[in-house]
Amino acid sequence: MSVSLDALQTIRYEVVDPGDHGIAVVTLDRPESRNAQNKRMTYEMNAAFDDASRRSDVKVIVLQADGPHFCSGHDMRDTESHREFDLVSTHGGYGREGQEGHMAWEEEVYFQMCWRWRNIPKPLIAAAQGKTIAGGLMLLWVADVIVASDDALFSDPVVGMGVNGVEYFAHPWEWGARKAKELLFTGDWVTAEEAHRLGMVNHVVPAAELRPFVMSMAGRMAKRPSFALKLAKESVNQTLEAQGQWTALRSAFSLQHLAHAHNRVRFGIPVDPGPRRAADGTGS
Repeated sequence: MSVSLDALQTIRYEVVDPGDHGIAVVTLDRPESRNAQNKRMTYEMNAAFDDASRRSDVKVIVLQADGPHFCSGHDMRDTESHREFDLVSTHGGYGREGQEGHMAWEEEVYFQMCWRWRNIPKPLIAAAQGKTIAGGLMLLWVADVIVASDDALFSDPVVGMGVNGVEYFAHPWEWGARKAKELLFTGDWVTAEEAHRLGMVNHVVPAAELRPFVMSMAGRMAKRPSFALKLAKESVNQTLEAQGQWTALRSAFSLQHLAHAHNRVRFGIPVDPGPRRAADGTGS
């Protein structure tokens, strides 16, 4: 099933001032679940990004979220079938046994989707408030510019669940190698100010000023020539690729599925159940 931009359920999508200086605004709209990312949100985001990328009356894209928090991560209660959506990658075999099906599905819905969004040929600005956890980080890290409110907090605690980190493993690029290790090993929170110091966040602003600040920045970018914006983005992205970013991301994704397979063998589920291990005698 193709996602219809006229019947969105998990996001809102609008184009502000379409024309020479148009700005597409994608808003995560599941505040009751703290904008947890389910399958439908992923494909609705992708449909909106595709539309904004192809429109000649859009220069810049903004990603923001309703509610107190940007994103609480993957929605572990999502029961909607992937068969409800038109898939975007060439992967298949999602129902196969062992780790094969799980890896194929996460390749489609997380890894390849994030890489597509990272390469949108227009500037993408993300605005983050409140908490961004685990899978929510991936939605931020595909952006070219990140602006955070002064109450923003960021964390990837999934090492505690027995895996190396979220699927789009950009941690060393966003935090630096040693800080990435510390934050992964501990699961600690990163404040907005520390994220700014580490280079993950471009600006920190008061919460009430977050959206006006981002829209003002988007407006300034939208006055630049579209082809020059595209080439500037590609030039920076290609520098990261020359440094090995693509290879590193792919390798970390493969290691994550080694961890999932290990957990299936040991615990019967793809993640480490944590403190509950003591109850069944499996130890630490």
